[in-house]
Amino acid sequence: MVERKLPKLEVAGSTPVVRFFVSARSSIAVFAVLAVVGLLAYGLVNKGSSGITVGDAAPTAPLPRLEGGGSESLTDYRGRWVLVNFWASWCLPCREEAPALERFQQQHGGPGFTVLGIDSRDLTSDGIAFVEQYGLSYPQLRDGDGDASRDYGTTGVPENFLVDPSGKVRLVFTGPISEEYLREAVAPLLPSDKS
Repeated sequence: MVERKLPKLEVAGSTPVVRFFVSARSSIAVFAVLAVVGLLAYGLVNKGSSGITVGDAAPTAPLPRLEGGGSESLTDYRGRWVLVNFWASWCLPCREEAPALERFQQQHGGPGFTVLGIDSRDLTSDGIAFVEQYGLSYPQLRDGDGDASRDYGTTGVPENFLVDPSGKVRLVFTGPISEEYLREAVAPLLPSDKS
C-alpha cells in the first residue's frame, strides 16, 4: 500500500490554512505556459491591427488565376461589388461556407457583383479539386506564397472582405460566413438586380 502525503493543515485562529508545496518545476511550467499564451495573444492583437479595416482601400496586387491562364487584380472588378473570400482546401470551415457562397453568387452574381475566391497557401491541384468538388462558378485566384493574405492582414482562413465599386472595404468578416450573414449584411448593400 502506497502512502500519500496530504497538505499540511494548520489552524490559525478559527480559519484553517492549507499550505501546498509547489515544486520549482511546476512553477516554471506554469510560467512558461503563461508566457506562450501571452506571446500568442500579443501576436494576434498586433497581426489583427495591421489588417485592413472598413473604409480602407482594398489591396490590388495581381494574382495568378487558380486554373492558370494569366492573372487578375481587384482593379479588374472596379465598378462592381466584390466579396473577396480567402480560403484553402485543407480548411474545414472553408468547406462549410463554400456552398453558401456559391448559392449567393448564383442569386446575386452579375455585372454589379461577384464573389472572388482567393486560394491561400495551398497546392494548386488541391485548390482546383476543391473548386470542382463544390461546383464553384465564381472567379478563383491563387495566393500560393501568402502575399495577398499579408496585404489584407488576414489571421487565417476563411476571411471575407466586401469591397464596394470604388475599391473601399465595406465589411470584414473573420471565420466561415453564413447564409444568414450574407442575406442580412451583404445583400442589402448590393444592386437590386443582376443587370
